[in-house]
Amino acid sequence: MPSSPKVFHARHSPTSPFYSRRSSVLLFSCILFGISGFIFGLTSFLFTRPGFNCSIREPRSVKVVWERAGSSGGVFSGGTGATGGDEKRHKVMGFVGIQTGFASDGRRRSLRQTWLPSDREGLQRLEEATGLAFRFIIGKTNDKLKMSELKKEVAEYDDFLLLDIEEEYSRLPYKTLAFFKAAYALYDSEFYVKADDDIYLRPDRLSLLLAKERSHPQTYIGCMKKGPVFTDSKLKWYEPLSPLLGNEYFLHAYGPMYILSADVVASLVALKNNSFRMFSNEDVTIGAWMLAMNVNHENNKALCATDCTPTSIAVWDIPKCSGLCNPEKRMLELHNKESCTKTPTLPSDD
Repeated sequence: MPSSPKVFHARHSPTSPFYSRRSSVLLFSCILFGISGFIFGLTSFLFTRPGFNCSIREPRSVKVVWERAGSSGGVFSGGTGATGGDEKRHKVMGFVGIQTGFASDGRRRSLRQTWLPSDREGLQRLEEATGLAFRFIIGKTNDKLKMSELKKEVAEYDDFLLLDIEEEYSRLPYKTLAFFKAAYALYDSEFYVKADDDIYLRPDRLSLLLAKERSHPQTYIGCMKKGPVFTDSKLKWYEPLSPLLGNEYFLHAYGPMYILSADVVASLVALKNNSFRMFSNEDVTIGAWMLAMNVNHENNKALCATDCTPTSIAVWDIPKCSGLCNPEKRMLELHNKESCTKTPTLPSDD
């Protein structure tokens, strides 16, 4: 069988034109590759990927748009500029809902004289500096006089989010759920903060706490506590687990202040109202929901300090009162203390 013909290629000498052209191409390719590598390395250094942990990145800020709108008759309405329709959600790092009531006008006055600016320009500067938005949260009442007084206050300060739910102390868990749903609809926020109107707050330090990197997307932040299983007869459903808990029920945050991440609130919003188990105590109710959702609990004692310290975020008279005792007076006293207003903002070790 004849063999296949062999094909021979001539070798080019180093002085041939072919060799010179090939050397030039190789040299040009090497130079081009080197320049490309330098540019890639430079851009990688200057522009980090989203989510890359870099200690010198730009601080997050926000500008809250001040608008005026009437009541929507929906789930929420009021001085936020929301109409309950397809309004654009404001982007913030944290939305702070200050829970208040019709008998708490004195507390609101004390807050506006201390850590919460009373004028719109001052409040906007605070929100831009911290990345946090602040609104008083209140429901409605059939008392026309009270509603008329509230309407005047809303017109004067424009710092309310009005819920379409009856304002009753016995129905605080329902108000809390309505708050989270309304806040989520209005604000595209990384965290949603529930705060009472009788605590002294350092917004700058709260901003630092929320800006920390966290690996768990579903997070529940608060000053955590435990309590006896059967102090509330409605907790009987938890009885089968009591041997595992050493006669204590689930860890949950004190009510005056706690924080839920956006993923947690999104899950609450997605559920139907009648799928929630409500208890008489609002903080126990939230704790039960967090247990059912298996979220990450982050315990931070700076959220329940009894006095102003270099790291305190929220100050209230734990355990004597559920907030500040005699809050209208104590709020002003704390604000006049140098340790409350003049100490620098330091990162917490928690």
